[in-house]
Amino acid sequence: MHNTPVIILDDLSDWQPYHPSQAIVSAADYIQNISKHRGPIINLCGDLSYLSTGYYVSLLAEARKQRALPSVSAINDLANLSHYQLFLNDHSKLLNRFVSHHQTGDSKRVRLLICFGRTLHTELEELARRLFEAYPCPILDVEFIHEGRWHLNAIRNRALSDLNDDEQTLFGESLEYFSKRVWRKARSRKEYSYDLAILHDPDEKIPTSDKKALQKFIRAARENDMDAELITKADFNRLLEFDALFIRETTRINHYTYHFAKKAEANGLVVIDHPDSILRCANKVFLNEMLEKNKIPRPRTELLVMGDSIDYTAIGERFGYPVVLKIPDGSFSIGVEKAKNPEEFERVANELFKTSTILLVQEFLPTDFDWRIGVLNNRAIYACKYFMARNHWQIYNHSSETSRGKSGSYACYGVHQIPKEIVKVALQATRLVGDGLYGVDIKETKNGPVIIEINDNPSIDSGVEDEYLGDELYRIIMADFVRRIDD
Repeated sequence: MHNTPVIILDDLSDWQPYHPSQAIVSAADYIQNISKHRGPIINLCGDLSYLSTGYYVSLLAEARKQRALPSVSAINDLANLSHYQLFLNDHSKLLNRFVSHHQTGDSKRVRLLICFGRTLHTELEELARRLFEAYPCPILDVEFIHEGRWHLNAIRNRALSDLNDDEQTLFGESLEYFSKRVWRKARSRKEYSYDLAILHDPDEKIPTSDKKALQKFIRAARENDMDAELITKADFNRLLEFDALFIRETTRINHYTYHFAKKAEANGLVVIDHPDSILRCANKVFLNEMLEKNKIPRPRTELLVMGDSIDYTAIGERFGYPVVLKIPDGSFSIGVEKAKNPEEFERVANELFKTSTILLVQEFLPTDFDWRIGVLNNRAIYACKYFMARNHWQIYNHSSETSRGKSGSYACYGVHQIPKEIVKVALQATRLVGDGLYGVDIKETKNGPVIIEINDNPSIDSGVEDEYLGDELYRIIMADFVRRIDD
């Protein structure tokens, strides 16, 4: 990051109970000095209402391309709780238990102070963490009331100057915990301009990047003046320490990868995969509609809806056998099955309906390989042939008992070495999604190239996708992060 994060206060005397720091600036000074403060800011102004001094602090931070906690988006969410009710889970059991142990007064009301996702009551820490994730604001005053069941009645910013002794201790400890990497971690000998978080799952069975590739991304980031660090789902609360987020694990909508992307976007971080890309690519129903509407070539496809009276015989006659059945949100060939006759078609469909209310049925296009075109910022950067797994019709064979049989071989090429129409249709497809990093799967047929899938989180493994470009592939991707941060 450019500088140490700066704490913005209404009055510098509000900091008197805490350790002296040079990173303390009054709101008036911050507002009037455009070029003096460049790092991320923590806005501790007591009033964050619309057009207040606190509101302008966060607004100006965003205009100056500084990250602010809270962001203007978070401030607006706090002001419109009835419209932005993000916290919908029922926590009645937890709050009932808490009231029975702690409350001596009003048993129908619980007030909670949350500082950077932490609270004085250890049994409510998970609840406090989730509220902070939904409404990222340094000091939150939260009220639950019981009307048949417990629900969130109010959530508002709390002024630093209002805290009592115990609450001041909580605030100080929480601030130190929240920012310990920024303020306390020893910096490497070389200072980097930016910090990149690379989200990965070390236990993922089919990771999108292997360990060697992740280390190559870290080296390439540092060559581009950006310090990179591997993070996991446990680091959600640390996300605002970084300037950018690179997701290197399989993304899904109902999954923490999407929550990471949304939080990064809401707080002004550069993020790949962008949440819109995840949304558009993760569901094959959405992707099919998008490609069809824009007349991008794809396999002939129909939707099957559970509960409808499905005429499997008629569909089979229209498509011809075998047919391919897919669940909307599968990846790495998971949830993709083939049926050779009407009986198998209905049996496979009924099995897949157990995991999804909608299925896709597609014509079968047998090929020896699929093209994978890697696209970044609307430019093709690598090309691979993925051959089908041994004695199998897909690239991945999840029923194989040997690692050798699980996936087919590959060959990597320079983009200039492959047919131009393949690159052209890949770029036509990804422009509909965004300007992020995508892997486009394409089959060459007698009628021309056909889009099979657009992956928002394409595999980049050492010795595979980088076989042609080598370390330059990692440098290209990291350089684009810096370009996006600087824009």
